[in-house]
Amino acid sequence: MSTQDLPADLLDDLYEVALRVATGAAGLLTSYSTRRLQHVETKSSPTDLVSEADRASEAYIVAELARSRPDDAFQGEEGGSLEGRSGVSWVADPLDGTTNFFFGVPAYSVSLAARVKGRTVVGVVVDPSRAETWSAALGRGAWCNGSKCQVALGRSELSTALVATGFGYGQERRAEQAALLPSVLPAVRDIRRFGSAAIDLCWVAGGRLDAYYESHLNDWDWAAGSLVCEEAGGKISRLEGEILLAATPGLIGPLSELLITARARGARA
Repeated sequence: MSTQDLPADLLDDLYEVALRVATGAAGLLTSYSTRRLQHVETKSSPTDLVSEADRASEAYIVAELARSRPDDAFQGEEGGSLEGRSGVSWVADPLDGTTNFFFGVPAYSVSLAARVKGRTVVGVVVDPSRAETWSAALGRGAWCNGSKCQVALGRSELSTALVATGFGYGQERRAEQAALLPSVLPAVRDIRRFGSAAIDLCWVAGGRLDAYYESHLNDWDWAAGSLVCEEAGGKISRLEGEILLAATPGLIGPLSELLITARARGARA
């Protein structure tokens, strides 16, 4: 989908709704972070946490979207879904970085994206700990707190790249992801792991990171942040259908080659 196929007033409305709803959900999370969580459970594994904060944030997002745009579809990480008939769908991670949130690590976010005919056209990521709102609309650029953001310029050397990654919750998946590190870490400046895919993607957009990669992500993990990164001049690639890679234009090629080679080497081990 191109910007010519998208009515400007629709894009304006989706952007405004996304900003308002994601900001409200982030405010709700902040109210939870000031007191001890009472209900923390696990999902796919003993380390995959979900709390009343996750569920309250998603319930808020669902209710606000239903009020503002009742004909749109919705998919959320905590199981919320709505059938739509407008051609617009929303994808939300109501609390990206639940483990960080639970342990008091200030790296978590609300991620909300709007799609039209399957193409993400609006993305908003709100980082309450830093009071930062990252946003983008298709063809209109990316922004952080109202200031335009851009990926780091002139960074194309693999050996000096600061790269972030992430890990899943199942033991087998974590072992598979960890198997890439012996190849990647010696080839770059250093590796970071912050625990929120949405924030990682936005930090590539803002030049704090040169690249980010992670395998086996869900739509809600990357839908909003990927658009922010692309609209900031970054490149997004899905390597072999499993590894999401976001990088500066000069690093997307070298990192793609490195990751594919490392994955093949790990598969043979």
